[in-house]
Amino acid sequence: MNKIPKLITSLLIAGFSSLNMMAHAQSNDLSIIPQPQHLKENAGEFRINSATKIVYDKTTPGLADIAADLAANLKSRLGYPVKVTNVINAGVGANIIVLTAKNAIDTLGNEGYTLSVDRNQITVRAPKANGIFYGVETIYQLLPVMKKGETVKSLAVPAVEITDKPRFGWRGAMLDVGRYFYPVDFIKKYIDYLAMHKMNVFHWHLTEDHGWRIEIKKYPRLTSVGAWRTGTQVSHSPVVIDSTANGGFYTQEQIKDVVAYAQKRYITVVPEIEMPGHSLAALVAYPELSCTGGPFKMPVAWGIQKDIYCAGNEQTFKFLEDVLTEVVALFPSPYIHIGGDEAPKDRWKACPKCQARIKAEGLKDEHELQSYFIKRIEDFLLTKNKRIIGWDEILEGGLAPNATVMSWRGVKGGIAAAKQHHDVIMTPNTTLYLDYYQGEPSLEPVAIGKRVTTLEKVYQYEPVPAELSPEEAKYIKGLQANIWGEYIHKPYQAEYMTMPRLSAAAEVAWTQPNLKNWEDFKRRMEKQYDRYASMNINYAKSAYNVWPTVTADKAAKKATVTLTTDSYQPQIYYTLDGSEPTTASLKYTQPFEVTGPVTIKAANFRNNEKLSKVTIKQVNP
Repeated sequence: MNKIPKLITSLLIAGFSSLNMMAHAQSNDLSIIPQPQHLKENAGEFRINSATKIVYDKTTPGLADIAADLAANLKSRLGYPVKVTNVINAGVGANIIVLTAKNAIDTLGNEGYTLSVDRNQITVRAPKANGIFYGVETIYQLLPVMKKGETVKSLAVPAVEITDKPRFGWRGAMLDVGRYFYPVDFIKKYIDYLAMHKMNVFHWHLTEDHGWRIEIKKYPRLTSVGAWRTGTQVSHSPVVIDSTANGGFYTQEQIKDVVAYAQKRYITVVPEIEMPGHSLAALVAYPELSCTGGPFKMPVAWGIQKDIYCAGNEQTFKFLEDVLTEVVALFPSPYIHIGGDEAPKDRWKACPKCQARIKAEGLKDEHELQSYFIKRIEDFLLTKNKRIIGWDEILEGGLAPNATVMSWRGVKGGIAAAKQHHDVIMTPNTTLYLDYYQGEPSLEPVAIGKRVTTLEKVYQYEPVPAELSPEEAKYIKGLQANIWGEYIHKPYQAEYMTMPRLSAAAEVAWTQPNLKNWEDFKRRMEKQYDRYASMNINYAKSAYNVWPTVTADKAAKKATVTLTTDSYQPQIYYTLDGSEPTTASLKYTQPFEVTGPVTIKAANFRNNEKLSKVTIKQVNP
């Protein structure tokens, strides 16, 4: 490796704390998300035009595809093709975009990169193709945002020097296709969304009580029966969610296609096959795998089902091993997610076979029986060179020796697993479940529960718990945002709940904590919203809505009202008489006092245009 670039980067990284903040903060014209480790803006720009060539290093696998995709992206903006060649002359020349691993800084790892832009050329340099892919994603964020179908004669790229690599190796998002089946086209779109945010794991929740979504050729009833349901879908409230039939599954050929699509975007697809709970769709198809023998019906109401796989039946393990054998062949991921969550033990307690298993194996109770179950599955998958991941319930009764824990019930499971020196993916429902409300519920589409997870709440999350020692903290391998499907039954709804909170999660996963800045993130999100719009993404505008906080002084019969938003440089106008706010109304500049009953209506404006919905707050101090 070239020692000079390595030395330069070492000095840059070592000097982060003493660098002027302007070395990290982006100007009002730049919006890179997630925030790079080091960014320096220079004078000038590189202009992409009809004479520009993309030059890639043919000795590095994957760069030909990245170069071709870059050329296609630029053609969509320019309206004419950009030439691609693998003839590289020591990486120098005029009017070229260079993609190369030559002389890359080896301390950047598999996903780090350097990006240099000056008047003559753009150079993306990285040890691995992964890093070059992310460098190109950064180039896209340096380009002007354009309307769909719009073309220009040339594109200006501002002169910058960037050295960047991610904080965590696991930067994921999960989509629940068990409760609602999403077509392949949307799965690919979702993978594109992850790629533009530099996320690298797509967790595919393929089986659920309400639907089995993966073709298993040895057990065809899993999809002919278990992939379909009819009836009105009602969740934990009286709100009717879906009154039509729902179902579908992915053929093995479709899954291979999706996996290959993700691989080109340096995203690992991790399949989830739920066990022992959340398995009713499989039991409807094969009731002999249950403790009672059925018969069962496909559920039409959300909730935790008591019927789960029978742990005392050898046929259960034969079935799961057959299923996993086919799954393993489809997914090159080193991990298989086996669920393990929300598995009621009622049936096991009453099942003679399960009780016999507890006695024969010398187990203490049904929790240890679940641990036995998970360990058997782990042992089988290890013969296939796969590791298991499970939700934090797999800690109960004893953790399988090589298991990775996905901590969802807050952070306690992650802390416990890390202290036992097990790898952990942090995905607490309190912060990273994106199916919760992201704004005032009265202004939002119906969502699960009552919890509100705002853009700021996601952004301010710290994945490494303070309770861990430096050695234990090394077991926190990353984070994941999850979209569950109880209330999300259309692709446009999934987009709404995901965006823009995925941007916040991406920055938490990629950027070092000392480089994060909430105010600057809000500024950068303004252009990100424009990108979403140009891609026709149904993103939520909830961050523009106004949040009123009321501090009452009962003795004085008055209250102090504070109005805030998650948007950049808000212009909030409000009324106290119940009328609709306009830019001619009272302008909010600081907290204000009210006395007596009052109806506050507030909205966020820019250039006389109302950006938010109208927030209504009744105050009666």
